[in-house]
Amino acid sequence: MKRLTFAIAALVLGLSASTAARADYAVVMFKNGTCRAWNNSSLKPLEPGWKYHWVGLKSWQEANSKAHYSIKHHWCKSWVKW
Repeated sequence: MKRLTFAIAALVLGLSASTAARADYAVVMFKNGTCRAWNNSSLKPLEPGWKYHWVGLKSWQEANSKAHYSIKHHWCKSWVKW
């Protein structure tokens, strides 16, 4: 019984260690109307007057693809790729 418990614990520990880290991207609009992809939505920009348009995007490419949508709908004046 101890061996079974140890095997299950080792399996669970191995699976939890092998899962990929969750990347969290966002689209942020600043006070001057420029938008950019933000690579960590838990860290907020230092500049005052910003707001999120999208949060929880899975990749940098997905966040950058939102640029066309946000500019098309006049939410953003320009897109900054840093």
